[in-house]
Amino acid sequence: MKSTPKSQTLAQSGSSDNRTNIFGAFLLGLLFALAIVFSSQTAAARSAPDSFADLADRLLPSVVNISSTQVDRSGQDRQLPQLPEGSPFGDSFREFFNRNQGAPRRATSLGSGFIISEDGLIVTNNHVIDGADEITVTLSDDSQLKAELVGRDPKTDLALLRIDAKRILPAVSWGDSTKSRVGDWVVAIGNPFGLGGTVTAGIISARQRDINQGPYDSFLQTDASINRGNSGGPMFNMDGEVIGVNTAIFSPTGGSVGVGFAVPSSIVSRVIAQLEEYGQTRRGWLGVRIQTVTDEIAESIGLDKARGALVSSVTEDGPAESGGIQDGDVVLSFDGKDVDSMRELPRIVAETDIGKSVPVVVWRDGREREVSVEVGQLDEEVPVLASTGPRGNAIEPEEATIDDLGVSVTSITDDMRQQFSLPDDLRGVVITGVEPNSAAAEKSLRPGDVIVEVSQEEVSSPGQIAEKIREAREADRSSVLLKINRNGDRRFVAVRISKS
Repeated sequence: MKSTPKSQTLAQSGSSDNRTNIFGAFLLGLLFALAIVFSSQTAAARSAPDSFADLADRLLPSVVNISSTQVDRSGQDRQLPQLPEGSPFGDSFREFFNRNQGAPRRATSLGSGFIISEDGLIVTNNHVIDGADEITVTLSDDSQLKAELVGRDPKTDLALLRIDAKRILPAVSWGDSTKSRVGDWVVAIGNPFGLGGTVTAGIISARQRDINQGPYDSFLQTDASINRGNSGGPMFNMDGEVIGVNTAIFSPTGGSVGVGFAVPSSIVSRVIAQLEEYGQTRRGWLGVRIQTVTDEIAESIGLDKARGALVSSVTEDGPAESGGIQDGDVVLSFDGKDVDSMRELPRIVAETDIGKSVPVVVWRDGREREVSVEVGQLDEEVPVLASTGPRGNAIEPEEATIDDLGVSVTSITDDMRQQFSLPDDLRGVVITGVEPNSAAAEKSLRPGDVIVEVSQEEVSSPGQIAEKIREAREADRSSVLLKINRNGDRRFVAVRISKS
């Protein structure tokens, strides 16, 4: 057997070792890079500190206690009740009543707030000072000062106060609540039960909570203890920035059960800036009535899923009408922001600068369209959501029926206009009866409702309704979209088509 020279063996062995070394170096480099990424992500998550003491020491002086007093003078106008003639209690009762009836009663409420400027601007909740005749702010050094109301916004439950401390005050700064994540640590400081400055800590439990408090609900939820008296106090992130104003709690007992809600700073900072500049809010206005897009409505108009805000009516000469938005459009995005649900649209519009021209993407006739709308200014009395309107009066059904929906209908005649108080310019088909347990009954349709459109096309006779239902069946749809006028209020309803 021929032997391999020693020099050749060493050369081959060295080549293998080099490849091994290169591969090992690559693995080590990869592991090092992964360690850096993991380390940076872990650092970004910011685990709980050993103590919140340093943060509390820095922030407590900026948090204040607020007491508001309302004088109840209703008793001053009360008259002495009539007593039976010759009552032995007449003189003593009259003396007691006259001595006490004229004294006004004083009702006091307690809450929290925080300083946002060195010259004495203070943020709190509107419900803390609502109706107050006198507002007193107690600083961290126990000094008390009278406060004036700069402005308030009931829709977001926010208020701005001003005090004159004749010295520089410790102010806090706004943080960006949109960057806060579920699970992030937060600190709440306030005045629970009137005890004075109290610090609690927890995490953000959820974001964008809708608790049906107002049209712009988008609360941060936290398990940090929040109790009565904490209202108006700040929620801080770990950098000591205000990311929310503690406003409400969910509690069957009245005490903290770990479910508290704060208005996010993304909303608060904008509202407070407007209150400081104008003394009131200036919100954007689109000029539409809207309603929820249900699964049935989405299916009936060919939309891929239930999303957006369905326009049930457009205000005459409003921004939407001028921009080309129509009844039946589904607003999918506004100014580049997706509208995932109906309740998001009023908030997005309200936060848009007045006078700004924005792109609006709508779903119309089975496809997306883009229009441009110049945002108007909201009159606070203008409703931002659709309403169902008052009930109509039922009458006995007539002969014309739409079995697929379970309704009796007739064209609008003079008799029908008189019977249901319909305006002269209203066009459509009036419902005169609804079958129990029918698809129409499921959607709470009732006699007196006028079907204005079917599948987003106007109708004026029962035959047109039947034709639109036939077309929906041929398109393999299980429901049909009706536009209903009820006492002047228009809304869309997707009604299930009965199986043939």
